[in-house]
Amino acid sequence: MAPAKREHVALEVSGQELRVSSPGKVFFPEPGITKLDLVNYYIECEAAVVLHLRERPTVMKRWVDGVTGEPFFQKRVPDTAPGWLQTTTVTFPSGRHARELVANDAAHLVWGVNLGVIDWNPWPVRRADLDHPDELRVDLDPGPGVPFSEVREVALCAGDVLTEHGLRGWPKTSGSRGIHINVRVEPSESFEEVRRAALALAREVERRMPGRATSRWWKEEREGVFIDYNQNARDRTVASAYSVRAVPDARVSCPLDWDEVGDVEPAELTLKTVPARLRERGDPSADIDSHAGRLDALLELAARDERDGLGDAPWPPHFRKRSGEAPRVAPSRAKRAEAGS
Repeated sequence: MAPAKREHVALEVSGQELRVSSPGKVFFPEPGITKLDLVNYYIECEAAVVLHLRERPTVMKRWVDGVTGEPFFQKRVPDTAPGWLQTTTVTFPSGRHARELVANDAAHLVWGVNLGVIDWNPWPVRRADLDHPDELRVDLDPGPGVPFSEVREVALCAGDVLTEHGLRGWPKTSGSRGIHINVRVEPSESFEEVRRAALALAREVERRMPGRATSRWWKEEREGVFIDYNQNARDRTVASAYSVRAVPDARVSCPLDWDEVGDVEPAELTLKTVPARLRERGDPSADIDSHAGRLDALLELAARDERDGLGDAPWPPHFRKRSGEAPRVAPSRAKRAEAGS
């Protein structure tokens, strides 16, 4: 008779005693990865993971039944959380507030995984200044049928545009179908201005790669790889570096050197391979905090676009309407409404 599965394991992590329930619960059926495997990954990779989470409010996306179940977002840390847990209170565009997790060490990571957190979704701000991002995020999202080779090419172009505007980009696989580029910036601009800079970047890449890259918000208008400038709006988050993603093969959102971007294969970067890569090669993004730049040049590019007649692009639907923003209605729907008037 097979031994009964332990109902929990006790771990000492970062000076805290933690209890992991159902450690043998399978979170990723395809490779047979359990909750405890995920816990051990985050403990082993703590330094690299926490580098990108430290002092940042973080949304918890909980997969209590693993990747075959349905997730839900939990923005608020429960009142029953342990007293040592670090948090901060954020304000959403609606004006509502939430006390969110600040995952500053491996104990916080293990606590979250025990609740079903698989990947980490931090804000681009630190809790010392919640209104001024210190990170611009370039999120490259390929449309249906767009090969990953095109994502690589758009990423390289975006990297060139950043360099030309005095900024350094730090690329990583998204852990899904795309590529992210994180850009450390001085925390001197508002969310609105960081988004404005990201939109200018997206439009410049679109000009250089017509038909292959797009800044267009409406899916019916997109061609190639969408550069999602709205990921820089307040309260929007993306999976952090070294997060395991909730996809069947447990891919990791893995930082890259720029010379890897041209031939990277995301399927090779998983929970099972990334720890060895870190041990052998180190973290390509380890020095990211030492390269904070200014957005002046991208904001000058934005001003030029505005002088040339390019107004604001659509915001996500839960944000208030902005001056100069394009209509928040799909172009095809607007044409039907016009035809029927």
